[in-house]
Parts: sequence; C-alpha cells; structure tokens
Amino acid sequence: MFQSRIAGIGYYVPKNIYTNDDLKRFMDTSDEWIQERTGIKERRYADRLTETTTSMGVEAATIAIQRAGITSKDVDFIIFATLSPDYYFPGCAVLLQRTMGMGEVGALDIRNQCSGFVYALSIADQFVKTGMYKNILVVGSEKQSFAMDHSTRGRAISVIFGDGAGAVIVQPTTEHGKGILSTHLHSDGAEAEKLAMYYPGASGGIGLANQPKWPDQELGGMFITPQMIADGTIFPVMDGQAVFKKAVVKFPEVILEALAKNNLNPTDIDLLVPHQANLRISQYVQKKLGLTDDKVFNNIQKYGNTTAASIPIALCEAWEAGKIKEGDLVCLAAFGAGFTWGSALIRW
Repeated sequence: MFQSRIAGIGYYVPKNIYTNDDLKRFMDTSDEWIQERTGIKERRYADRLTETTTSMGVEAATIAIQRAGITSKDVDFIIFATLSPDYYFPGCAVLLQRTMGMGEVGALDIRNQCSGFVYALSIADQFVKTGMYKNILVVGSEKQSFAMDHSTRGRAISVIFGDGAGAVIVQPTTEHGKGILSTHLHSDGAEAEKLAMYYPGASGGIGLANQPKWPDQELGGMFITPQMIADGTIFPVMDGQAVFKKAVVKFPEVILEALAKNNLNPTDIDLLVPHQANLRISQYVQKKLGLTDDKVFNNIQKYGNTTAASIPIALCEAWEAGKIKEGDLVCLAAFGAGFTWGSALIRW
C-alpha cells in the first residue's frame, strides 16, 4: 500500500477587495463590530459576470498542477468540494475537466461545506493508497458573495463569507513516514438546520417553522417564489452561538484524535492550519492545545470564511511564506455545516 503526499499546491482569490467599511454602504455595521465578532478585516468578491466557482477552481488547479511537475493530461481523477456550484447540476468537477481539456477521467463533487476540503483530501488519500489513481486533483472553491443578503437583515452572515479557491495534487509516495499520515472524519446531523440554506431544495420547507404556503400543495419543492425572496428565506441561516459552541469542542477533539492515532502530542505540531471560520474559534483552539502563535496560521483577516476553499488557500499561503518546510508536521482541521468536522495529519 502506498502513502499519499501533496505534490503541488495553488490558490486563487479575486481582485475585488471589500473592507468592513465598504460593507457600510449596504448595511448598518462597522469595522469594530465585525472585527470584534469574527476577526475579519476584509474579504474578496468574485466578479459577478466573468468569474465562477469553476473558473476560480481552474486558476488554483493550474498552479497546483504546474508545481507538481505534471500537466492537466496527467490528472486521472478530480474531486471538487463546494457549496456554491455553478449549476444545481451538473457539478463543478466536470466543468473543470472540460475547461482544462483533461481526459475522460472520473469527476466527483462533494458537499461537505466548511469540511469539504478535508473530506476531499481523505477521499484522495484512500484512492492513492490502494493504487487506484496516481494524480488526483483536489479543489475547494467558493463563489458565495452572490448568495448573501447584503442588507442589515442579513449582516450577521454576509459579513463573514468571501470567495476564492485552492487546489492540491495528491500523488503516491514510497518514502516511509512522509505524506498524509491519517485523516479523521465525523458528522452529527442532529442540528443540521442550525447552519443551512434551505432553498432551492426538494424538502419544500417540511419541518421548518417558516414553511412556505404553496398555491397547490401537490406541488412545491426546490422552486423559489416571490414571497421567499421578499421574506429572505432564500438566504443562508445560521445560529452563530450553536455553531461556536459545537466548533470549540469538536475542533480540538478531532485534532487530538489525529495526534493520538500517530502517537504524537500537540507539541509535535509544526503548523496547524484550521478552517478559517472565525478568528475567535481559532484562538480558542490554539489556547486549548497550548500552541504558540507561530504554530497556527490564520488568514481570515484578509479573506473571510471561504468555506471549502479556506484550508487550501491558507495552506498554500503558509507554504509560499516559508512557514512549512520538508519534514514539518502539519495538521489540518475543519468544522462546518451538517454538522461535519475532520482533520488530516501530514508529514510534509
């Protein structure tokens, strides 16, 4: 059985920068209010007409492929993680495959939101370890700005999220003790509605307190009505306190699980790259694990929460800045909607 390693990495963020002060044009908010609650100073928004979730994924993938020393023709499997696909269906993986002129390779889309990249990396790890594929492209990309309620009504959510993409190439290695040491995935759907976007969806609002009234009860489901637009039910919803309370428990828990699996301790970590959900969560986890500032990489201040793209963007930035060197122990961890959470321990 092979081990798998990250052979190339790349990221892309749109050029459009929106600071906290910029958002004051659309909603009643302030730089102080946003920074106090999230640590975010600015975020990137994709161009409405020329950039898509797929096109940003292509930009990041192109860099990762070049750095891995291969071409797009060498990629033999694609895994694309996003909650903001270009279409309801088909998924972004086949759109990327088409754009990059790849062969008729397998293409998998996964919907694990903020945990999407860790889940995707774990899937790639299993495929490489069994010898099924040799050059797997893993992409996390999000264009979330178009789906946010940029008004005072939606400010608690819309100020948090941004757009961008990150990608890695996962390859086999025979070098003992190197590469992805282990991955750990979990979920708990008991509070799935605490962080969700209900429409468009096939449930038709079944079980929701604000279930829409359909003109014909035999019809309904994923269609969007004028009333949904008017009352804002088409936008994401989040119980911030519930998410925070769960995250600060599961984040350190899944990191410690990865360390225990490999007979290691928090002091062995050279760099922790957490999902960039909220700077306050990252700071809590850092304190819980007893890690110094130089052992935790955060860039949410610049990009906001880019969901499935946040870990690969941060990982690439850290690597480019020289904060990750060969032989370093790198831990990735994420928590998000579902709830889902996971970790990956990597010997670089």
